[in-house]
Amino acid sequence: MTTAITRQELVRAMSEGSITLVEALPAAHYDAEHLPGAINVPGRQVTAQDAARIVPDLHRTVVVYCSGPGCGRSKITAAALTDLGYTDVRVYVGGKADWFSAGLPMERTAAAS
Repeated sequence: MTTAITRQELVRAMSEGSITLVEALPAAHYDAEHLPGAINVPGRQVTAQDAARIVPDLHRTVVVYCSGPGCGRSKITAAALTDLGYTDVRVYVGGKADWFSAGLPMERTAAAS
């Protein structure tokens, strides 16, 4: 089971640099807009090779998000990371919808600019 993280907790953790932030949506959605500093893991299943490349430290806090509360991709990706041995995986259930509604900044990839 993964733990939920609130927007306020996420903002604090991002400012401290104490997390790895993962967007679990397809690349086109990530390219169009994503939370600052997020990396994209678009597959529904994360392989051990993907995880080791993205987050080599199994004990680092990993926060996974997707579009919002109606999207289950973040929970699937979080469960896969937990199954691979990550010890502190959290889900930002509000996702992009909550972040955007709070007026917080988003990033775009160069391909989407």
